[in-house]
Amino acid sequence: MVNGGNVERRTILKVAGATAATLGLAATTGCGGDGGASADGTVTIRYAWWGAEDRAQRINKTIALFEKKYPKIKVKTDFQQYIDFWKKFNTQASGGNPPDVFQNAVGFLRKYDAKNVLLDLGEQVKAGNLRMDGFRAGLEKFGEIDGKLLGVPVGSNSMALVIDKPVYTRAGVKPEQGWTWDDYDAAMKKIRDKTGRAGDSGMYGTMYLYDLYLRQNGKAFFTENGLGFTEADLTDWWAKAKKGVEEGLFSDPKKVVQIKPKSALAGELSGGEFTWDNFTVRYTAEGKSEYALAPIPTTDGKKTGQYLGSLMLSASKRTKHPKEVAQFIDFMVHDPEVAKIMGYDRGVPATQAQFDAYKPTDPVNKAIAAYEESLVEAGVLEPITPHPNGADICESAFLRIAEELGLGKRSVDDAVKQFFTESKTALGS
Repeated sequence: MVNGGNVERRTILKVAGATAATLGLAATTGCGGDGGASADGTVTIRYAWWGAEDRAQRINKTIALFEKKYPKIKVKTDFQQYIDFWKKFNTQASGGNPPDVFQNAVGFLRKYDAKNVLLDLGEQVKAGNLRMDGFRAGLEKFGEIDGKLLGVPVGSNSMALVIDKPVYTRAGVKPEQGWTWDDYDAAMKKIRDKTGRAGDSGMYGTMYLYDLYLRQNGKAFFTENGLGFTEADLTDWWAKAKKGVEEGLFSDPKKVVQIKPKSALAGELSGGEFTWDNFTVRYTAEGKSEYALAPIPTTDGKKTGQYLGSLMLSASKRTKHPKEVAQFIDFMVHDPEVAKIMGYDRGVPATQAQFDAYKPTDPVNKAIAAYEESLVEAGVLEPITPHPNGADICESAFLRIAEELGLGKRSVDDAVKQFFTESKTALGS
C-alpha cells in the first residue's frame, strides 16, 4: 500500500491464496507477550509488521519515543518482507502465540476474526486507553466489523490514475474530476495515436479498480457474504481489457511481465496505470519521467465509488496486556511526533493531528496529500466495500487468473468460469 512496501498491494494478492489454508487455529489459550510482568511491573509486548528496512528504521524510532513516554512498557519488534510476514504470522497464530499487536489489512479482518485471533478493541476505547476520535474522512470506522473494532487505521490511500505527465501533455489529454469512461477511452486512443505508446498498463487484474467500476453501477466486488457481481459482469470487463490490448490501447501483458518488478508505467510501456495514490513514490523512484495523479473515470460524471483504504494495527485476542497494547496503538496513531518520523511511509496519516504535524516538502508527497484532500472536497468518498471471510483468496485468484488471461493461457469465458469456481470455494458459497 505504501512505499517501504511498494509491492504490498500486488504481493498481497499472490501470497494470500498460498497462505490461507495454513491457518487452522485451535480455540486454545495462550499469550502474545512475555507471559506477565517483571518484578518492577514492566511488561513486554510483541509488535510485528511487514515492510522494507527503511520502514523498520522509522518504526524503531517511534518505539523509542513510546518507551520513553511509557517506561513500564517494553516493545519487542519483528518485521519481515510481506510474504515472510504472513507465513510467520500464520505459524504463530496456529500455535496460539501471535504477536500482541501487528500490522493488518482489511482483506484479513473477517478471516482472522472467524479464526478467533483478533481482539475487539472496543472495550479499550470504553476504558479510555484508546481514542477513536480525530480520524480523517471517516477512517475511524474502517476497522469495524460486525460491531467489533478489529483494527485501527494508521495511514490512508485511495485508488488513482497515475500518469506520465509529458505523455499526456503530448497527447493533449487533460483528465479532470468527473470525466467519464467514454472520455477515458478517447484519451487512450489519443495517447496511442499521438505518442506511439499504449495509453494504460491494462485493466485485467486491477481488482480494486474493478470494484470502483462496480460501485459506480450500483454493485460491488464483495458483499458481506460473497461476490457482488455476476459472471456476465466480469465477462464484459475482461473482454474490454482484451480488446484494449489488441487495439494497442493497453500494454502488451507479455511485455509487462518481462520487465517486472518494474511497472509498465515506469518502464515506458504505458502512459498511465491505475493503482493506489501513494505508489506515485514508486514510479518516481523507478522511472525517468514526471508523474502525476489523475482522477478515476466515472460512469455518470459524478460517482467514482472511491473510499480511503488503510493499513491498520490489530491486536491479538490472546494477549495478556490489552491495556498496554491499546496504549501503544493510541500512541502510534495520534502522537504528532510519530507522524514526523513516519512521514507517508504507511500512507497519509489517518488522524488529523498527525496529518497536520507532517507537512511534506517534496513534490510527490505533496501531490499525494493534495489528491486525497481533493477527494474529500469533491465529496466522492464512500464507505469501503465489505470484505467477507475468504476475500484474500478471491483477490489472489483474480490477479493470477487475470494474468493468465492476459498472457493468452485462458480465454475470457474460461477465465471467468475459473474465477467464480475458486471464489465460491473460498467463500463457502
